[in-house]
Amino acid sequence: MSNSADTPAGPGRTTRWRPVRVLTLAVFALAGLIFVTSFNTAKGTNIRTDASLLRLSDLIEERSHKNAGLDESTSALRSEVDGLAARDDGSTRAEDAKLDALEATAGTKEVSGSGLTVTLDDAPPNAQAAPGYPEPQANDLVIHQQDLQAVVNALWQGGAEGIRVMDQRLISTSAVRCVGNTLILQGRVYSPPYKITAVGDRGKLSRALNDSPAIQNYQLYVKAYGLGWKVDDHKAVTLPGYSGTVDLHYAKPVS
Repeated sequence: MSNSADTPAGPGRTTRWRPVRVLTLAVFALAGLIFVTSFNTAKGTNIRTDASLLRLSDLIEERSHKNAGLDESTSALRSEVDGLAARDDGSTRAEDAKLDALEATAGTKEVSGSGLTVTLDDAPPNAQAAPGYPEPQANDLVIHQQDLQAVVNALWQGGAEGIRVMDQRLISTSAVRCVGNTLILQGRVYSPPYKITAVGDRGKLSRALNDSPAIQNYQLYVKAYGLGWKVDDHKAVTLPGYSGTVDLHYAKPVS
């Protein structure tokens, strides 16, 4: 019997692949694919560093400051236009009253009266669970979008005449959105603590906050992990009118 090394492989001879060899080749092929994908993603940079995230954070902060400046310019121009319109106004008192009511509803007019401010904040550093509660996860210790939305919705439900989140007046197209641990509102970025101020009957506003199931759930985390919750009453507070653009970028009015 000859050795396998001395036996020629004829045209009809089939090579038998062992399962281990096939598995090894598959592993090497997959590893090569991962290396190529990683290289294309990194584009010559170290993807284990936070440099790209820092650049993104800096860009967001820069755009936020730019938007704040544009808001101020828009507000100044709108005041100038309103002044010119008032000087050349040929409308009747009834028409002026109707316009004032529409501006108040739209949130573009200053509103004053009694009210309250709700402050939400992340749990303190190294927060521990209160006795009887499980150890917190990272998401248990920060303010989420639904927490802010719950407060805003409850205040509207309580009859708020106007609401300001941080330094911005809310209107019908305002969207309270969180990305990571920051709030993005009308093109500007904010970090906690978050302050939400409403003008309206303080008793009704407080009852609406207490009756909200979403806020009752939030209060459990306040008790368990120390999330921030504070309500301050105001005998008198003034909310400036919304001064940004009111153009619709996506939805269009029905003609």
